[in-house]
Amino acid sequence: MNKINQLFSERHDRKLLSLYFCAGCPTLDLTGAVITTLQRRGVSMIEVGIPFSDPLADGPVIEGAGTVALRNGMTLDLLFSQLRAVKDDVRIPLVLMGYLNVIMHYGVEPFFARCVECGVSGCIIPDLPFQDYLDVVKPVADRYDIRVIMMITPETSEERIRFIDDHTDGFIYMVSSAGITGAQQSFGDAKLAYFERIDAMQLRNPRMIGFGISNRQTLESARAHAAGVIIGSKFVTLLNETGDPERAMDELFNALKQ
Repeated sequence: MNKINQLFSERHDRKLLSLYFCAGCPTLDLTGAVITTLQRRGVSMIEVGIPFSDPLADGPVIEGAGTVALRNGMTLDLLFSQLRAVKDDVRIPLVLMGYLNVIMHYGVEPFFARCVECGVSGCIIPDLPFQDYLDVVKPVADRYDIRVIMMITPETSEERIRFIDDHTDGFIYMVSSAGITGAQQSFGDAKLAYFERIDAMQLRNPRMIGFGISNRQTLESARAHAAGVIIGSKFVTLLNETGDPERAMDELFNALKQ
């Protein structure tokens, strides 16, 4: 069974935690150490960012991390090599997050073949048009048993959400706001109403809420309406500040208690 599906079939406590970091930042060779540290510290799933020069959905923190990673010399081939080196030690799902241009340049078939070789269970492609997903990407991903995770936002129509739910597997990435990534101090009434509306739809796929989770209030609000949360900008900031995944995790857990 795909590790993503296995995770959600085993855990129903709404306390899943997925962390995002950008491969190659703050240093080129830290990827394996970040992954093994996060797994040891109890993270449920890890999103590994593929740096790109024009990340449309990313806020300044993650965009900056991508810039550093590219300057450090990170490439998709190098990332696959780093993932392969720790494959036998990784038990939790790994999800690659990258933009369509990078994947198309690499080749859709070679990309998913390398994902399998390196222990990757899924991918998120924020700028992938849904029709291209159905016609081009999904048939190849299905052949390699890789889950392609789609995003929804407060502006996504119910019709589109149900269509996504019917044609994807794994989980749905529920973006807390229609804006770019970045930490927030709280979720207002409009966002909470959005969470409740999607919760009431009783979708087939489990949902993970991301964008803006950085403290106890945002963590608990998201957990009340989904299977778990995705934290990106806050962890990336802490990893950049400390240069040490262990210390970054200590500081993240402290922040989530406040």
